[in-house]
Parts: sequence; structure tokens; C-alpha cells
Amino acid sequence: MTNPTVPDSFLDMLALADPSWRPHLVRGLEAVAQASPGYLPALAVDDYLPTQGRLFAAFAQPLEKVRYVLVGEGPYPRADSATGVSFMDGAVGELWSEGGLSKPVNRATSLRNFMKMLLVASGQLQPGATGGAALAPVAAAARTNGAIRTLAQLQDNLVGEGFLLLNAALVFRKHVAPAIDARAWLPFLQTVLAVLGERAAPPTLVLWGKIAEQLAKLPETARFPQAAAEHPYNLSFIEHQGMRALFGPMRLLEAR
Repeated sequence: MTNPTVPDSFLDMLALADPSWRPHLVRGLEAVAQASPGYLPALAVDDYLPTQGRLFAAFAQPLEKVRYVLVGEGPYPRADSATGVSFMDGAVGELWSEGGLSKPVNRATSLRNFMKMLLVASGQLQPGATGGAALAPVAAAARTNGAIRTLAQLQDNLVGEGFLLLNAALVFRKHVAPAIDARAWLPFLQTVLAVLGERAAPPTLVLWGKIAEQLAKLPETARFPQAAAEHPYNLSFIEHQGMRALFGPMRLLEAR
């Protein structure tokens, strides 16, 4: 039955979510509508990213397979880049170029710094030396040493490790500050986290940036193991010890 407080356009977008998530996402949308009755109807007629019905694309990861919940800030501010999956830039295909990282990766600042962090964690780059000259031999080796070649492979590896890749603000609008949209979506995220928190062993919550870090204060996350860092668009993220310790053992840049 259609809930009159939630526009049909948002319910239709649940088609991209795994069936295990859909009833919980409906409850999350209802929580948004209850907290801010005018928000979803106004959003439904506004211009926002992601497009193509991909608002809940991250929830293609089945609920029972979630081992980590990674929360970033919001979608990339470009239509071809915003995919509904945190920091997965839809404009990126190949990860490498002859001289290092590909141009689309370099444009996607968060993704670029995340990859450099992985390369430091694996010992392929040294802290403080992650520029073009250092990257060139790494890129050359990636063609022959079993490294992944595309962003799709990186996303598959993350999903395979059990990551649910979310944003604190599910939408980006040029005329609205991300923190405002994040506040509106907070009841939705609380619903999602409450479901995951019911497990005997809740997943690890990975928070990137000041907006996402607000989730650490919620009662729904009290039982979650947590790891936090500055947002990856900051260069300091590359050398973050906690992130290197968390992601390094996963060997995400290796083909599987």
C-alpha cells in the first residue's frame, strides 16, 4: 500500500535495493516524512543528485552481508559522478594511466586520496611521497601484477568485504548546504542503523568527515565498533593511521 506521506517517486526507487532492505527503507522514509512533513514532497519536485532513480543504490548490498557501514558526506556534485553509492564516482572507468592515476580519478578528490591511502597501506607508496613521480611506477606495475584496473572492480571488492557505502546526505542540491539535507535524512539513517544494531555483533561503523561523525552520538550506534577520520577530500586522510590499519589488510587493490 502506498504511504500518502511519502511520494511515490521515492518508493519506486526502492527497486534498486535488495529485497531484504525494502521494508526497512520504507520505514526510514516514513520517519523522514514524520520528522519533516514537507521535505520529501519538496525534494520530489526539485533538482537533485543522484539521478536515474539511484537514490538507494547502495542498498543493493543485502542486509545480512553488511559487515561495515561506511558513511561519507554526500553525493559528488556532478550528474555523471553521483551514483547513490558513497564516493564511487560514476565518471571513473579505468583507475590508472601511464603516468599514475587516471584523469577521472584525479578529478574525484575523495577517491584519489582513498586510493593513495590504500597504496601507502600496502607499502607501494611511502608517506609524504604520493605525487606523480612516485605513482608512475606503481601504475606501470598495476598492468602486470594482478591489480584491479577499474572502479567497478574496487566497488566489487568493497561490497565483497561487506561494505554498505552510504552518505550522511543522500542527495546533493546546488542551492542547499549538505548539512541541511543530512539533517533531513537523519531519521532515515537512524532507522537503517537501528536494524543493523539489532544483531548480536553489529557491523563496524566507519565515519568520514564532520557531518558523518555526528552519527557516533546516536543511541542507535552505541553498540557499533567505530572508526572515524577526516573526509577523504583532505590530503591528511592519505596518512591516517586508523584508516590504513582498517583497510590495509583487505587488499582492495588486488583483483579477485
